[in-house]
Amino acid sequence: MNLQAIIFDFDGVIANSEPLHLRAFQQALGDHGIFLSREEYFTRYLGYDDVGAFQAISKDRQLGFNQPQVTELVTLKGVKLQEMMQAGDVLFDGAADFIRKAASAVPIAVASGALRHEIDEILEAADLASLFQTIVSSGDTPESKPSPAPYRLAFERLNKAAGGALQPARCVAIEDSRWGLESARGAGLRCVGVTNSYPADELGEAELVAEGLRALTLEMLDALVGDH
Repeated sequence: MNLQAIIFDFDGVIANSEPLHLRAFQQALGDHGIFLSREEYFTRYLGYDDVGAFQAISKDRQLGFNQPQVTELVTLKGVKLQEMMQAGDVLFDGAADFIRKAASAVPIAVASGALRHEIDEILEAADLASLFQTIVSSGDTPESKPSPAPYRLAFERLNKAAGGALQPARCVAIEDSRWGLESARGAGLRCVGVTNSYPADELGEAELVAEGLRALTLEMLDALVGDH
């Protein structure tokens, strides 16, 4: 195969958890009398990890949150999200099948702004955790997306495991947001967008766009990286 590896974003690609994250942010902020609209979240804050999102909200609204306050909000948001996630399966339709097929063909990884325990719990519940060679999550890099740092670290780990044989231009990142695509592009990866969170016309960095993992095939990704 031309395709050498696949690095997945998590929320919005594998897990249909973005609506849950929004509700958890709304509840955590609501406890402090602050309202966050759906439009604001998806337009401005979806691409951040939790710390970055609360810091950006504080800056945008001149709230002056200090680090202890941000830490408190992140903890509160995590508790509320956990309660909602325990209510049932949050994987997108077709995600598990695609991940199993991908892992049987090439090394796979996650590069996400989600907390590690959230990723682990969802993947373990779906019996998918062992298929990923590495997971980069919130706090693993000094900067979160749209910085290329998360994707760069995931690629470096996969490349090390492969004995240095991987080429970024033959590895694919699958993302649901322009922030994530910017991150992947900055790391030199080929970019695939899925329309789970945003329409195709808002995924400008994507070289290939599909309606979720259920609509992707390894042959499509192999053809994409073969054209480099």
